[in-house]
Amino acid sequence: MIRTHPTTPFDDQKPGTSGLRKKVRVFQRPNYAENFIQSVFDVVEGKDGATLVIGGDGRYLNREVIQTAIRMAAAAGFARVVVGRGGILSTPAASNVIRRRGALGGLVLSASHNPGGPDEDFGIKYNVANGGPAPEKVTEAIHARTLSIAEWKAADSADIDLDTLGEVTVEGMTVEVIDPVADYAALMETLFDFDAIRNAGLTIAFDAMSAVTGPYAREILVNRLGFAADSVMNGEPLEDFGGHHPDPNLVHARQLHQLMMSDAAPDFGAASDGDGDRNLIIGRGRFVTPSDSLAMLAANAHLAPGYAAGLKGIARSMPTSAAADRVAEAMNIPIFETPTGWKFFGNLLDAGMATICGEESAGTGSDHVREKDGLWAVLLWLNILAATGKSVDTIAREHWARFGRNYYARHDYEGVDSAAADTLMVGLRGQLAELPGRSFGALTVAAADDFAYEDPTDGSVSRHQGVRVLFAGGSRVVFRLSGTGTSGATLRVYLERYEPAGGDLDADTGAMLAEIAAAADAIAGIAQHTGRTEPDVIT
Repeated sequence: MIRTHPTTPFDDQKPGTSGLRKKVRVFQRPNYAENFIQSVFDVVEGKDGATLVIGGDGRYLNREVIQTAIRMAAAAGFARVVVGRGGILSTPAASNVIRRRGALGGLVLSASHNPGGPDEDFGIKYNVANGGPAPEKVTEAIHARTLSIAEWKAADSADIDLDTLGEVTVEGMTVEVIDPVADYAALMETLFDFDAIRNAGLTIAFDAMSAVTGPYAREILVNRLGFAADSVMNGEPLEDFGGHHPDPNLVHARQLHQLMMSDAAPDFGAASDGDGDRNLIIGRGRFVTPSDSLAMLAANAHLAPGYAAGLKGIARSMPTSAAADRVAEAMNIPIFETPTGWKFFGNLLDAGMATICGEESAGTGSDHVREKDGLWAVLLWLNILAATGKSVDTIAREHWARFGRNYYARHDYEGVDSAAADTLMVGLRGQLAELPGRSFGALTVAAADDFAYEDPTDGSVSRHQGVRVLFAGGSRVVFRLSGTGTSGATLRVYLERYEPAGGDLDADTGAMLAEIAAAADAIAGIAQHTGRTEPDVIT
């Protein structure tokens, strides 16, 4: 039986760059999750007889919302729902299942790298048929629907058993519970030389951060590649991520970083985040920034079977350093600079214009799926190490000796009062015309703008994507408000200094960026507007 439930709209359900993210207690309000899911179903066309994929990162509330979504999918006319066992599907694995099954789309239940638990964060994102996040025209339509919704519908049926593989029926709709790891692991074996990795004699440490990639890492790194079982740290997905923040950076993966900087360090260290789409790369004694990792992976991707034919192009988000640009120039392939958000990469990948993409926020991936992919990056690094016989440190040093080095850091000011953050950005935009020619210490502004992007695949234009201040000599600072938080605002300040080949290539990053950090505060009035004298997180 299909039951109709009357409801009233909520005014705070506008999806951000990666879906709708709020505190768990917001999602637990009557009709809140249901309104958003129904709005997705109301907007999406072609549901009758179609397949829908559902899965999440295992965080608190994951199972409950999956059960609700299954009942609502039955009422919406879907013929089949494919769900990961235990409600588990990493974000890149969900993208793969959508593509492999020819699904209409999928609901990915995650707040990515944000904390989990009863007092923390939850999220719902809709991915379209290519396996990638819904484009802006779809998310805008979903938001519009949330403002007018009057009812939601669901099958009046019991919960299904999410922990047993197989098929059941809900109001005539088939629900298939699948192994969440199998299809993804098989895909990885087509891209990388598992025999070479197995035979390279490498030692590793992978921190799954008590999040979704634990089962994937155990199956691929331990069972298929033969690394020691204790190579996987924090490998059991927990609803609250063990009380930790599942963001793979040097603050939240401190245990891994300390190990990799010690005398007991293995050859290679890595971590992934809550939903498995981000990565942290650390060699013995050498941290590799996400921007540098993108550039180094692109420069060496041909060493892996899946990329032996070369790259069609490289894409990076605007705040990501220009390190990848120099690789693209040397390889004589296109480089694309997009707004933040993987959906912009998806268009380029679908059009065959790019092969590898990356963001400074620790997301890298390729055309194998339409999401960033943490374990993919780990496996490509392992393939490169196995093929070259070199250490991470050696690969980094040789890369900088050839291309020069983009010293880079991101300063995050978290939980800033939203009005104060908006005032800061308005002030920045208001002085763009006056900044060129002004000096801040030894730095002189060469240009300043509010980044806008015209998509080469469809001509769509995205404006107000971040304020850029470019200094003479190639340094820059970028200011942007993040769309991935659930309360207040996160001000992200990106600092970059280019040091050419033959220059000082192994200096302290903080020291090399000190002048730019001081200029950023002087230009934007960060301390004045936020009340903060230093960032909460530096990556």
